[in-house]
Amino acid sequence: MGQEVSVSLQAVKTKVYKLIDALIEGAKTEAEVQESIRRWWKLIHPVDRAVAHKYLELVLQRSNACLEAMNDGLQTVSESRAVAVPTPPKAPKLHPVTNQTQISSLL
Repeated sequence: MGQEVSVSLQAVKTKVYKLIDALIEGAKTEAEVQESIRRWWKLIHPVDRAVAHKYLELVLQRSNACLEAMNDGLQTVSESRAVAVPTPPKAPKLHPVTNQTQISSLL
């Protein structure tokens, strides 16, 4: 077998986040991300695949939970903005001035 890759939790997390970044930045399509994962999986020694699968599932579950939390937080902010009625800015209080003499005395 050729090159083998590490199956530590940190290595799996790094692989997942690099693929997510590549997809977000437009460097990879969804199909390319899927192909990258398939190639990565083939590089993992068969004995290590159970651990790699466990770590991959863990990282994906936590990532999904994080995305859901961010989405829920965003919806909460959006809903509170829709409910809150914006208050108009207060108009400055002006005292009526009846003649030019009063204006001159203020300057």
